[in-house]
Amino acid sequence: MDFRWGMIADYAPLFVEGVQMTIIITLVAVVFGTLIGLFMGMARLADAPHGLSRYLVRYLVRMPAGAYVTFFRGTPLFVQILLVHFALMPLLIHPVDGLVINGDIARDIRQNYGAFISGLLALTLNAGAYITEIFRAGIQSIDKGQMEAARSLGLSYGQTMKFVIVPQAFRRMLPPLGNEAIMLLKDSSLVSAIGLAELAFAARTVAGVYSRYWEPYLTISFIYLALTMLMAWGISRLEKKLQIGAR
Repeated sequence: MDFRWGMIADYAPLFVEGVQMTIIITLVAVVFGTLIGLFMGMARLADAPHGLSRYLVRYLVRMPAGAYVTFFRGTPLFVQILLVHFALMPLLIHPVDGLVINGDIARDIRQNYGAFISGLLALTLNAGAYITEIFRAGIQSIDKGQMEAARSLGLSYGQTMKFVIVPQAFRRMLPPLGNEAIMLLKDSSLVSAIGLAELAFAARTVAGVYSRYWEPYLTISFIYLALTMLMAWGISRLEKKLQIGAR
């Protein structure tokens, strides 16, 4: 087989920009998805002792959080990206009748940053749904006696979660959180469907110019492999550090 690696060198800047965009969108989505997962995980576990407050928590907190998780875990990420980009974003940001931003500012945002915002929002919401279940399971794995002991010492529910439960649960949640981050890195290739210039978009561009597919797609395969291995190594180091710190 006649491999023409010179074509990759010709478009090296495009691949470099694709790597940068892939890393940025993955890191931002992981950070905000983790924040969503933390609050939604606590919402999934929220409860009230009795009376009207119990029903309010169930129907206004737990059920909406459960519906969010069910939707984003039960539908394909690719469909979510298309839904956000072609349906949600025009509803929120539109030059004429945008609910959040309209006018010339909306036009500039959609032209220059539309694909980035849509892709980032879809990835973040999807990651948040999976991380919600990771947090829920991690928090439930902590013995209930620790919550009762902390409350008996005068700590509020929020203080107990912040200083007692979540720090312990986080050590147990780190492996699945790392797996979710790696999956998100690979799934970020789907945002090329809406025109975001990341790695998959770079490969598709080069393949379209030369009508050759081995070189560009093998190139991004090795880049994705290197990024996932680097991320796995970093997560492994963090796990060992937290285990040492816990002793």
